[in-house]
Amino acid sequence: MSLKRHFKGRGAQQNTPNRFLENSHEIRDDFLEFCRLEGEEADSNRTQYIPIFPKTIVNTVTSPDVGMEYSMNPYQGCEHGCIYCYARNTHEYWGYSPGLDFERKILVKKAAADLLQAKLRSKRWKAKTIVLSGNTDCYQPVERKFGITRACLEVFLKYRHPVGMITKNSLILRDLDILKELAKDRLVGVNISVTSLSEETRRILEPRTASIKKRLETIRILSENNIPVNAMLAPIIPGINSHEIMDLAKAVSDNGARSFAFTVVRLNGALGGIFTDWIKKTLPDRADKVLHQIQECHGGSLNDSRFGIRSRGEGQIAAQIHDLVRLAKSTYFKDKKFPVLNHEQTYKDGQLRLF
Repeated sequence: MSLKRHFKGRGAQQNTPNRFLENSHEIRDDFLEFCRLEGEEADSNRTQYIPIFPKTIVNTVTSPDVGMEYSMNPYQGCEHGCIYCYARNTHEYWGYSPGLDFERKILVKKAAADLLQAKLRSKRWKAKTIVLSGNTDCYQPVERKFGITRACLEVFLKYRHPVGMITKNSLILRDLDILKELAKDRLVGVNISVTSLSEETRRILEPRTASIKKRLETIRILSENNIPVNAMLAPIIPGINSHEIMDLAKAVSDNGARSFAFTVVRLNGALGGIFTDWIKKTLPDRADKVLHQIQECHGGSLNDSRFGIRSRGEGQIAAQIHDLVRLAKSTYFKDKKFPVLNHEQTYKDGQLRLF
């Protein structure tokens, strides 16, 4: 019988090998038994915060499926631990595993606000919405410690520059003062991710995220303060949350969301193995059914890299999801519309131009 333990509060339950590294690290049962006998910890499961020093912070997004032109990420890796997160694969570029390392080794860009200011002041830069964050959550728990996202918002406000935000953490309400000022000039739009209305589902899918109650409350408070919210009902995972589409749409609409978007889950790169290992340990009774239904949405594979199809899926199950989405939009969002942000940057030097 295996002695490997459950990593409480984590999504991934293993560190898959990094495809770019020659060597890999494995925790063997005999080592775990030795640690038990010696009263030692084989793995502390603690989160590490590692400073890094990039030269730039704003990234050009070339994917036609993402819906943004530019993004920036104050942090790499994400302690939220969402098991389905596509960003896990990017942790390999930093020399880490997309499994547990992605959740426990958080790379911190302390100079992000200064780098952003230099970008906005550049004579060649023309105002376009920059999204916080296109990769990992800018309001994950580490933000309480470093406050980098708030510092970046202060830069956006100083230069009256449009910013989009994607998060599933109620910590965004800490910065309500800045968001309200940005919203006065149509300079901010917020995307709140709501994947399920079931706390049990949320807990196993996204172990260190804000509760569903907190997320709906966050949508309501932002909306009451005239800050436009788009709900991200993503990803839709057949057999796990696909039956909740109508209820999710109603809940976010009732709390003030002006629109919603969705994706069908896809498990590219190392994600396929990480998710398979997780679901067989966490939901063994329906693991095979869920995996087969995901495969049916992507031509018989867990992986799908085809632009235009990979986030939408294809086949009968995907078609059923799309039908429910259309019904949800016509039922709960018929007269709602997410606004276009203001791209007329008049504060190029951090002050109003008079002439």
